[in-house]
Amino acid sequence: MEEKMNEQEVFKLMFMQLIYTLQNAAVMQLGKIMNPMTNKIEKNLQQANGTIEMLRMLKAKTVNNLGKEEQEMMDQVILTLQLNYADEVEREKKTGEIKTEEKKTNG
Repeated sequence: MEEKMNEQEVFKLMFMQLIYTLQNAAVMQLGKIMNPMTNKIEKNLQQANGTIEMLRMLKAKTVNNLGKEEQEMMDQVILTLQLNYADEVEREKKTGEIKTEEKKTNG
């Protein structure tokens, strides 16, 4: 016999799917995975930051309204994305410094 999910279970799954969708978008914007539409790695840190901020806003707006599993997933996704974002910003700073130094020595 097939069991039907109640509305709360459906909403929980939909919420988790929304978080995973935003996570996937941010990972793509960080240049970590290929964009399936263009088949290219496309890094846009400004967009990635916007997506991370959107997740932080959702976290703030859902305080005391999520189950333990949802809250833990939200916290983990945000933390992981923030750490990856910080790494990419640092990488760009170093790459920018190297390019600037190359111009000075070659110019």
